Amino acid sequence: MTFKPIAIAFLSLSFITSAQAASSEQDKIDSIIKPLMAQYQIPGMAIAVSINGKNTFYNYGVASKETHKAVSQNTIFEIGSLSKTFTATLANWAAQQGKISYSDAASHYIPELQGTAFDKITLLNLATHTSGLPLFEPDHVKNNAQLMAWFKQWKPAQPAGTQRIYSNMGIGLLGMIAAKSLNQPFTDIMQNRMLPALGMHNSYVQVPPDKMGEYAQGYNKQNQPVRVNPGVLDAEAYGIKSSSADLIRYLNINLRTQPIDAKWQTAVDATHRGYYQVGQFTQDMMWENYAYPSALKTLLDNNGSQIISQPQPTQAINPPQPPLEQAIYNKTGSTGGFSTYALFVPIKKMAIIVLANKSYPNEARVKAAYEVMKAVDPDF
Repeated sequence: MTFKPIAIAFLSLSFITSAQAASSEQDKIDSIIKPLMAQYQIPGMAIAVSINGKNTFYNYGVASKETHKAVSQNTIFEIGSLSKTFTATLANWAAQQGKISYSDAASHYIPELQGTAFDKITLLNLATHTSGLPLFEPDHVKNNAQLMAWFKQWKPAQPAGTQRIYSNMGIGLLGMIAAKSLNQPFTDIMQNRMLPALGMHNSYVQVPPDKMGEYAQGYNKQNQPVRVNPGVLDAEAYGIKSSSADLIRYLNINLRTQPIDAKWQTAVDATHRGYYQVGQFTQDMMWENYAYPSALKTLLDNNGSQIISQPQPTQAINPPQPPLEQAIYNKTGSTGGFSTYALFVPIKKMAIIVLANKSYPNEARVKAAYEVMKAVDPDF
């Protein structure tokens, strides 16, 4: 009996020490995020960090300046081009079932494009930004008929596979082909089949009416309220809306710390294969990977606007690079009023998602995420 007070005191001391550590960590992250929000006038941010499958959420500000509703891990944000990794996963799932093959020409699946440039553009080119297609469709293209007419007359500047040109149109076309091969509209199969299979029950292509109260209002660089505009390939290229809770689950799936159905896990894993070397990073299926560790400057230099807007020479990796443990995988995402950054490191079993309802530069997101990771793990 004489040992009980000592044991209780020891447990109390342990609890206090743990609480102090958590408070210190929160203070460090506040010191990173609050100045960022002030600098770019960001109304709200949701950040989630995973270490060995344990998630911690950091929520800041408001989902809407009009309603003043506080951001939470269930607030729904537009994730922009992070959606591309989901489209690549769906395509992998179709490939597993023999519905598509990445070595086939795109025109094999869309007969009206036979006899065009798409006879020499493979599905792998579409999945790796090496098709030569531009980032955006022309302004006059408003429907699928106009899109196909434009595709028929389009000519690439260089042969497929020789340059990386970041493209909504390439991954959009792959998503269209994958959905067609599965005999369902893309939005239906993504929202009703794939996202539920990943356990992402607060993620949507089209936010339903009963969830609109959780859908954050976005703000553009002029602080005007905006939401994503519809486009011919919007769902496939940049259309998913999700929460930090769902997205950290998705990153844990990528880390294999969150169990899911084996076939879907295989489809996710396949997005980590490396197909082209592009400067300091490897182009996977929409993810980009870097050696771990890599300096912050490397990530900043390779997530800047020039890498997105300008063609980059490529070197094919044969055979393709298998998924790596000692690597940093990352992806940015943007719409007119929202900004996203995702990063995960398999060997560390660490991941971070950074969401904001304001358009602000990629470099600022990357820097903040990197600093948060260092704050929670100084050895990152």
